[in-house]
Amino acid sequence: MFKRIGTRFPSTRYQGSKAKLVNWIWAQIRELDFTTALDAFGGTGIVGYRLKQEGKSVTYNDILRFNYQFGLALIENNTVLIRPEDSAGALQRHSYINYPSFVENTFQDIYFTDAENRWIDQTVHNIATVTDSYRRALLFFALAQACIVKRPYNLFHRKNLYLRFARVERSFGNKTSWDRPFAEWFRIFVDEANQAVFQGAGRCRAMCGDAVDLSADYDLVYIDPPYISQKGTAVDYADFYHFLEGLCNYDGWEDRIDWGSKHRRLARRASPWTDKSRIHSAFDACFKHFAQSSLVVSYRSDGIPSIDELCSLMTRYKSNVRVAVFGDYAYVLSTNTRSQEVLLIGT
Repeated sequence: MFKRIGTRFPSTRYQGSKAKLVNWIWAQIRELDFTTALDAFGGTGIVGYRLKQEGKSVTYNDILRFNYQFGLALIENNTVLIRPEDSAGALQRHSYINYPSFVENTFQDIYFTDAENRWIDQTVHNIATVTDSYRRALLFFALAQACIVKRPYNLFHRKNLYLRFARVERSFGNKTSWDRPFAEWFRIFVDEANQAVFQGAGRCRAMCGDAVDLSADYDLVYIDPPYISQKGTAVDYADFYHFLEGLCNYDGWEDRIDWGSKHRRLARRASPWTDKSRIHSAFDACFKHFAQSSLVVSYRSDGIPSIDELCSLMTRYKSNVRVAVFGDYAYVLSTNTRSQEVLLIGT
């Protein structure tokens, strides 16, 4: 069995990451007969990365552009690394670049300090000048992770810069992480990204689009969509990480902002995956589209649809549906201690 020994997926503080579950997920599907796999809602890319480690030909997909950069850097990329001069160049101010100040002007007192905002404006434009797409994606990965680690709750869901500086007893967060300079975090994540790059046995690629618009020509499709709680509240990654999505489209960022929101989020776009009235039909359409593939779905036991409903939908297209339960796994910040991580496998 092909496997690159020593490769390690970078540390991540991404909401809903399967970092603690990925080996269990692999144990549940390793006996399935498949060579090609689609990670249809790729997120951090950790499941697609694990399949790449096992020698599979992996297609990573995510509808968010910043996530696509992660897939490009860590899954499609086999050999390109960030060189010392690339990292140094990203951290310098260059006389030949006319640096805009959109982040500094738009997000004052929202997420980062003025000096940090200026650093972000500078660094994202330095990265944009890098010609190699994989090297550029790796550098963006390091920038994005640095932004996440310096945020309270590791999210961009509200205006709360004040939490970093309030003189109060803390039951959450890591002030040491918040206070460490951006450039130091950037170098740390550059190193982590470089250590994760390896040559896969199969052809791997990254895509950015709606899952049901993709080719259905895969042996296995892994589906890990946004979760909707029993209360009907959806985990909306576009809302949680809109700042990173804006960095990916810097020149068009201003036109996409919801200026009525205090934290300058992007204007929301309707999606069936975050709408409790449309989520059942979204799953059905996805199962139907990939009906010729083995279907593997990650979900939570207390979500909408229910596990029984998901099984019923899957049996329309699969004769054999198995349910595996990880146990009492709680996500960071979740107050629901009864939720279990569930894997549905249809063949």
